[in-house]
Amino acid sequence: MPDLAHAVRSAQSVARAAPGRADLARAALLHDVGKRLSDIGTVGRSLATALSLVRLPTSKRMASYLEHARLGAEELNALGCEDLVVQFARHHHGARPTHIAAADWKILLDADDE
Repeated sequence: MPDLAHAVRSAQSVARAAPGRADLARAALLHDVGKRLSDIGTVGRSLATALSLVRLPTSKRMASYLEHARLGAEELNALGCEDLVVQFARHHHGARPTHIAAADWKILLDADDE
């Protein structure tokens, strides 16, 4: 439920910041879709993050959570989602792909921080 609430808040933030940009709203709404594949709660996610920071092994589900960006992007791509949606899902924890406008990326990152 927290992921769904975050997704909706992110999309609402984009709608306020960039009215009429449904592509940005879709990217914000779907950027964490890969998290559902791990099926672990907040404690498990925190543990997975801590273990990864100190380079210790994780369970299969924790590894899936840590790879949520890649896994979600692959799923969105397979479903035929537009490039912006796929790229934000894949790179929202990293650098902006050069073909995505910096202003659009900033709107998306700001929405993800809300």
